[in-house]
Parts: sequence; C-alpha cells; structure tokens
Amino acid sequence: MRRNKLQHITLGAAVAIGLILPLGALAVVKSGIYDVGASRRHTKFTEWITHETMIDSVRRRAAGITPPDRTSPDQLVAGFCAYEMHCVACHGAAAVARAQWVNGMEPQPPYLLDVTQRFTPPQLFWIAKNGIKMTGMPAWNESMSDRQIWNVVAWLEASRNLPPQTYARWRAAGRCAPIGPPTPSPR
Repeated sequence: MRRNKLQHITLGAAVAIGLILPLGALAVVKSGIYDVGASRRHTKFTEWITHETMIDSVRRRAAGITPPDRTSPDQLVAGFCAYEMHCVACHGAAAVARAQWVNGMEPQPPYLLDVTQRFTPPQLFWIAKNGIKMTGMPAWNESMSDRQIWNVVAWLEASRNLPPQTYARWRAAGRCAPIGPPTPSPR
C-alpha cells in the first residue's frame, strides 16, 4: 500500500514537472521579460549554457573532418589575406584591435590569439564554414571555398608561433593589396 502511494506521488510529481516546466518556459518567452537587447550582457547562466552547447556541438560535428596533410607558404599567406578580408574586423589579431563597431555586439566576438589551444583544426574549420547561431559569426561556406577556409585555419595555427608584430607588419607591407579592403562594418 505504501509503495503504491509512493508510486502515485512520484508519477504525479513527474506529470506536474512535465507540465509546469514547459508552461513556465513558454510564459517567460511570451512575456518578453528576457531582455534581448545587445546593449546588455547575457546572464551568467545564458552565457554558460550557450557556450557549453556550442562547444559540444562543434566537437560532435567536426569529429569526422580530416585536415589537409600539409600547408604551403603560399597557402599560409592566402590564409592571412582571407583572415584580413573576412575575420580581423570582428576578431582582431596580434597587435591589431577589432573594429570599433564590434563593441556593440553581444556576445562580443572573441580574439582568436589562443583559439588553437581551445579548438582543433577540424573544429576551427567547421566553425568558420558553418558559423555559430546567435553570435554574429557567419557561415562562410557560401563565400569561401573549403581550401580558403583551411588556409585561414592554417594561418591561425601558424600565427601562434610567429612574433606578435607579424600580422601588423604583413598588413603594413600590403601583402594582400590585390584582394581588396577589409569587410566594411554593417550599417
């Protein structure tokens, strides 16, 4: 008898939780109580849950990607130029600040100086190719070839071993002059 009562209480609690949690979440969504404005930082919980979700999602989806065997010096320069054209405005580089307008983004794009310590080359490739939802990180798969994306990954890998002023020196030397100006800021 007592066991039967415990089962009923447990079942009742499970049903209540199964109804209350979704209804509570729907109430929060529909009430507009959560501030989606980019002028305020995410809550610590929102930051944590979105960051952990992103990391585990990238790990899972990049698991079967195999990087190219080698990268030539020309591909490394091409990766620098692609980074200069598509990435530096948001992510900056060693001795190069991000564009001022990036300060209004939430979450702010990370500097990528230590990104190769946090992500493997296949994971970086997947991130650049597919983008990250709700962060402003675009999917480059429509405007860059796989080779171009791998070149950027190669640049990120190599740049960690280069003197910090290398990016600024290469930029000042006009290594990418034929490619054109960096991506303009959004209006």
